[in-house]
Amino acid sequence: MKQLQVIGLDEKKSAKLGDKLNELLANYQIFYMNVRGFHWNIKGEQFFELHVKFEETYNDLLLKVDEIAERILTLGQRPMHAYSTYIKASDIEEVKDVHEGRACVGNILDSYQSVIRLQREIQALANEADDEGTAALMSDYIREQEKTAWMLTSYLG
Repeated sequence: MKQLQVIGLDEKKSAKLGDKLNELLANYQIFYMNVRGFHWNIKGEQFFELHVKFEETYNDLLLKVDEIAERILTLGQRPMHAYSTYIKASDIEEVKDVHEGRACVGNILDSYQSVIRLQREIQALANEADDEGTAALMSDYIREQEKTAWMLTSYLG
């Protein structure tokens, strides 16, 4: 028995969701690597504070990468798995040689803006497809990231 028959989802709608989730996966992978770079290369007065915050952030992003890939598989699709593919599919661009705290935090905020926008699109598609699993996942991410964005925006003053 096919996976989608078991969970009761439409094949065409699930394929469309899988494509959008792969786009999200690509954005998360680039976002993750950028934050890893910030963690490794941060310098300045806020080193200790930001070094810890960036580690917390990239660990959270890595968990989401795995959850998104598993959701794509649940929908009967195949997750992207090559960085060359991620770079082409991502709206978030690679960031190199950034080590100043405010620039790092600003880039993280820009990245959250990108993934939140895309997650809202996916949530709407999931609702149209009666895909509660994907809709709930996106809702959880959005709620959490809106709060994080507020805190990081407050940090920047």
